[in-house]
Amino acid sequence: MSLDLCRALDIVIALTVLVFIAPLMLAIALLIRAQDGGPALFRQTRIGKDGKTFECLKFRSMVIDAEARLNALLERDPEAREQWETAQKLRVDPRITGLGAFLRRSSLDELPQLLNVLRGEMSLVGPRPIVVSEVPRYGRWFDYYCAVKPGITGLWQVNGRNDVSYRRRVALDVLYARTIGVRRYVQILAATVPAVLMRSGSY
Repeated sequence: MSLDLCRALDIVIALTVLVFIAPLMLAIALLIRAQDGGPALFRQTRIGKDGKTFECLKFRSMVIDAEARLNALLERDPEAREQWETAQKLRVDPRITGLGAFLRRSSLDELPQLLNVLRGEMSLVGPRPIVVSEVPRYGRWFDYYCAVKPGITGLWQVNGRNDVSYRRRVALDVLYARTIGVRRYVQILAATVPAVLMRSGSY
């Protein structure tokens, strides 16, 4: 019953937010298109509940040839390669555009995932959706990740985000899967607002 209520809240909140921010999303899309002529949305295959894959949406925050730039950087820069292997993140990422940096710091790049929520592929609250290459990092805990829908926000995001080690991130995902419910859902949503405003761990 509690999960049904969480799903109902997902739909009501996502629809309400989309109605109010539709003009903002259109403006962001136009700005992204204007900067280099590339697509406004970035689509990537992620792993969802029960291990099923889905197309996760974000506003594009990187240059068009991002993959090639990443591979070139990792080949020539051992420090960057170590950062990437440790956390799948770079503190100074040459792929990110000026507009993209702002979108990431403000978390506006995540707004298209409200559509993933409406489609039932994601929840507002849950583990961050991972790519296939990240599965080995979860090891025996991967079943916990697959037990719930991935979310736009979650325990990881309200506890330091990118400043949290990947091992700690997995532990937080397991904790959420074990304690999922309406109370936990509401607590995380409430904690997300100050976390976004303070931009804690966002880069």
